[in-house]
Amino acid sequence: MSNAIDIDQVRHIGVLSRIELTDDQARELAGQLGAIVEYFGKLNELDTDGVEPMAHAVETHNVLAGDTPGESLTPDEALANAAARDGDFFKVPKVIGDS
Repeated sequence: MSNAIDIDQVRHIGVLSRIELTDDQARELAGQLGAIVEYFGKLNELDTDGVEPMAHAVETHNVLAGDTPGESLTPDEALANAAARDGDFFKVPKVIGDS
């Protein structure tokens, strides 16, 4: 089976990526992408019998802190640096609706 990437495939990838490619760029990328596909083809040579599928090569753990409630800012503290305010709310220019 040939893993060669032809210029038409590169141009299609370019359209999907919304990038314009010159003929020289398309030829160069065809060679580079073909080499990448060929390299991944070497994985088929590995003996993977008994190896369970996994999402990550190493076990991962959530390192984020717990989501615990804390003390909130008062409206005056939260709005201390606001450019404009309307009572206890930020005042911003209208961006939706009639212009």
